[in-house]
Amino acid sequence: MPLQNRVSPFGEIVATGHRGRFTGNRGIIHDPVTRTLLNRRWSSKAWITCVCEFRGRRRKVMGGRSWTELFFLDEATSFAAGHRPCFYCRRDDATTFRDAWAKGNGYAKPYATEMDAVLHGERIDRREKRLHPLHTAALKLPNGSMVTSEGESYLIANNEAWRWSFAGYSRTLTSLTDAKLLTPPSIVNALREGYPVQIGL
Repeated sequence: MPLQNRVSPFGEIVATGHRGRFTGNRGIIHDPVTRTLLNRRWSSKAWITCVCEFRGRRRKVMGGRSWTELFFLDEATSFAAGHRPCFYCRRDDATTFRDAWAKGNGYAKPYATEMDAVLHGERIDRREKRLHPLHTAALKLPNGSMVTSEGESYLIANNEAWRWSFAGYSRTLTSLTDAKLLTPPSIVNALREGYPVQIGL
């Protein structure tokens, strides 16, 4: 039976048999005895995205009290949920992201804690996902941005919209005229500055 550890662009954590290309965490939010989630959905403002394999190490998912392994379809999904690259297992990506984030958001060279503080305010509205108004047409957003319309999630790539699911993406012709932004604005700014987001198309 699948564990409840797959993350949607809304930041929701669900049980599904679909696998993810990235893992990550928000701190310890599970019971290692039952391997089930606690009521809280984060214990830290450092929401990070990691590689699934690092230096040959293997972890028993939800098997210890170090951190709760979450899984994402791709990096664009993790961004929409409000996660950023890990400085430990993805140092090159994290450094590139930090530099693009700094340039896009008017920072000199932010610490990870500074980015986390901004991101936490952008991703959470009390305990719900914060949605942001669009200040441009959805299809003009930078590659890797995600929006929501009528309860669905859509990836923007090469000025086209792709409907998201845990199984992957499908091209759609929806107009997205009433869309709201899922990806935190500060991350969209980093994408606009050229961060090469990894998309599972």
